[in-house]
Amino acid sequence: MSDSGSLDDERDRIRERKKRELQRRLENGGELGADDGAATPSEPIAIEGQAHLDDVVDEHDVVLVDCYADWCGPCQMLEPTIEALAEETDAAVAKVDVDRHQRLAQQLGAQGVPTLVLYADGQPVERTVGAQSKGQLRGLIEQYS
Repeated sequence: MSDSGSLDDERDRIRERKKRELQRRLENGGELGADDGAATPSEPIAIEGQAHLDDVVDEHDVVLVDCYADWCGPCQMLEPTIEALAEETDAAVAKVDVDRHQRLAQQLGAQGVPTLVLYADGQPVERTVGAQSKGQLRGLIEQYS
């Protein structure tokens, strides 16, 4: 029960933070200024190559990159968690199909799938291999948000 309560408290804090950000944007004429960065997408971004990944990492303060494969069971189990994190956190979530983008996956250090790489301020700061719990990933994101 205490875990559920703390999750609810965390969701409320996130919602309040997002409300404040939206209010600030509305007060500034409803548009994102150059200093505000890009709005964080609420769905995972399908990465189409190195340049696309570079753009996403440059546009957002915190980016969680999921290196996955369609045939990977743990990747499939992780999918709902990845989608929830995209919707519920301030991090942008990006997905790299290791079969389509082998060189990029190699550059990200993905020797197994799923591999998750967390970027903060344009730099890789954490790397995990294997399915992780939503709580573990949320904790990593919040550490750098």
